[in-house]
Amino acid sequence: MAPEGPVAHPEVIEEIEKATVRLVAQALYDFRADAVEIFAREPDFPQDISEDITREAMDRMGASRVVGPSTRLFGKIDYKRAIYVFQPAYAVRQALFVDSKAEDESARSTITLQTSQTSMRIMLKSRGRVFDEQGVLPQTIDNPEGPLLTTTVFVKYNYREPRRGRHELVSISVAGLPNGLLQSRYNPSADDSIWRVGRHAPTRGEAFRVRLVFDRLKAKANWRVQHIRLSPVPSYTWDD
Repeated sequence: MAPEGPVAHPEVIEEIEKATVRLVAQALYDFRADAVEIFAREPDFPQDISEDITREAMDRMGASRVVGPSTRLFGKIDYKRAIYVFQPAYAVRQALFVDSKAEDESARSTITLQTSQTSMRIMLKSRGRVFDEQGVLPQTIDNPEGPLLTTTVFVKYNYREPRRGRHELVSISVAGLPNGLLQSRYNPSADDSIWRVGRHAPTRGEAFRVRLVFDRLKAKANWRVQHIRLSPVPSYTWDD
């Protein structure tokens, strides 16, 4: 579906996604003390813990929800809401998807996702092979109240496992993945990519996975990746 109104302009999409990254980063920063305690106390797998933290942090922050028929969103993503994004010159209906990942801090420079979690076309080169996979998420979603602009944000929980067997949350990274409408700016070709091949085994029928490389995305737009330190001293400043 072709975008309508202000969403037709790439600069507006950038503004909306920047505001959304701010929203998610602030929600996680405000929830930081709870997140550290939950990681330290919960015996569950880190991935399960991270999903719960993201949902709770976002629910506590709140957002202006689109109320109407058929506003429920679907997909394998932890937090899904149809909301409004308000700017001085316009308001946009948004399909907000926030997904969570948790890994040892040694892997803090990337985050793994599948084609079902992005509207971008994924193009990259690895070991002489060219990968070209189309993301499954639509760029905009039909809704009776008006089209929703798809926005995806990823939260990466970086932890270490101390000797007592519980996990210590060290930092949180928040990454705003561009909508596919911005393809030419962020991944115009396999030679100019923000991706690295992920861990998957096509011979075993595993779905295609890819790693978003934080440094490559920040080189395109510095604000798209935010890092929240939690250990040894909590700190966070918006990185513009």
